[in-house]
Amino acid sequence: MAAGDSFYITTPIFYGNDVPHIGHAYTEVASDVLARWHRQRGDDTWFLTGTDEHGQKILRTAVANDTSPQAWADNLVETAWKPLLETIDISNDDFIRTTEQRHEKAVTVFLQKLYDDGHIYSGEYEGYYCVGCEEYKQLDDLMETKDGDYAGQLVCKIHSRPVEILKEKNYFFRMSAFEDRLLDLYENTPGFVQPASVRNEIIQFVKQGLDDLSISRSSFDWGIKVPWDDSHVVYVWFDALLNYITAVGYGVDDEQFERRWPAVHIVGKDIARFHAVIWPAMLMAAGLEVPKAVFGHGWLLVGGEKMSKSKLTGIAPEQITDTFGADAFRYYFLRAINFGQDGSFSWEDLSARYHAELANGFGNLASRVTAMVTRYYGGVVPSPGEYSDRDLAIQSTLQDAVTTADAAIERLAIHDAIAAIWTVVDELNGYITLEEPWVLAKSDETRERLGTVLYTVTEGLRALAVLLSPVIPTATEKLWASLGAADGLGALPEQSIRDAGRWGQLPVGSAVSPLEALFPRIEVAAE
Repeated sequence: MAAGDSFYITTPIFYGNDVPHIGHAYTEVASDVLARWHRQRGDDTWFLTGTDEHGQKILRTAVANDTSPQAWADNLVETAWKPLLETIDISNDDFIRTTEQRHEKAVTVFLQKLYDDGHIYSGEYEGYYCVGCEEYKQLDDLMETKDGDYAGQLVCKIHSRPVEILKEKNYFFRMSAFEDRLLDLYENTPGFVQPASVRNEIIQFVKQGLDDLSISRSSFDWGIKVPWDDSHVVYVWFDALLNYITAVGYGVDDEQFERRWPAVHIVGKDIARFHAVIWPAMLMAAGLEVPKAVFGHGWLLVGGEKMSKSKLTGIAPEQITDTFGADAFRYYFLRAINFGQDGSFSWEDLSARYHAELANGFGNLASRVTAMVTRYYGGVVPSPGEYSDRDLAIQSTLQDAVTTADAAIERLAIHDAIAAIWTVVDELNGYITLEEPWVLAKSDETRERLGTVLYTVTEGLRALAVLLSPVIPTATEKLWASLGAADGLGALPEQSIRDAGRWGQLPVGSAVSPLEALFPRIEVAAE
């Protein structure tokens, strides 16, 4: 993707029947880092998130809480889901709700087109239905419990709760007709489903043969009405998947739709099948482009199990951010876990990485450098003299880090990008230890060398602020202000990330101010 291209990125729209946990926040942060990076590359970036508010599960939850589904959804969006975005510093451009008029209208247009074109027919369906997943299940998706409250019953492997046997007249989408086209898509566009483990799983699933998809429900009425039969509402997944195009003007604003679509979808691997099988088949039926990519990231594990509210293993994001801050939350989950693989969360690992990498590694580097420029040069960035091999090695490390990190982001390997940038942090810390500027400051004869050393580390911090801005935006803004960089270079989010490695951008004479600890030590980690 060349700079200046369109980059449209989405999270799943999260199901508004309960409050968010750190698994939801993980998806948001990963998508946000990618969006911020592409903005700083100069790409025409659009970042969408939102909430899925229809379906039987929300209806039942609302009834159980003696309220209406709309009131339930409204309350959760305003008190939990939108505040989450502020808690973890998300820079989304839009927030879509499936109860919004713009969404419901476009879903009706889409559905009517598929019906008119012969992709939808009526029939009867009987099967095992999981209300938690809002999905009919195959026997492979179920297990029989041996003990406990549900002994002897078939339960969903994801929710560990009994399924219901439903029989109803439904409308069906002829998904089976797209089996060969989907397999061709996976083969001809290997990057369409990522990572490889998820791609292989999707291919095997489709090769087993696709059934047609039941896309309506008549047993309850909380949903979008089927336009030609208002005794049915649209199946919640069919409705929800369409948010990715309804939010960017499908059927309403052709210019906006043409500008934004297709998107890169970041989803949890447990819903990759919906996004990599059902969704592209729907788009093919409508004559629209399929997404650029579907990336199914791994699960966050607590005590070896996938995080889950129903199993009481959900951790609220603010339990972490209240102690460690949003930047540490963002950094930790994207550095500690290979994006695409499962990762185990522990308070001990979070605290250890916070202190070793953020407080001692990056934060201490920033504080030391700004303090030395203040002490030895009155807070003015000095002019460098002739560069030594050691200075040039720093410049080379930086340039390599920029190239490596950008390539990693291109393949959605966020952890590799951060690791590449961190080589600069480590090199600068090692460089200061070897050069000993506090010794150079003792003699007029080494004054020029001191200036070169301090320019090198200050310019290194300038580049780090740019490169780490998508990951830890609050700390890097503080650093940018401390370096006095805005006066000569402009606002931090406007800095070109691919140009970050070009040496000598921080103007000599910039006014540097002392910097308080970006990541203060935390004596007692959260429990």
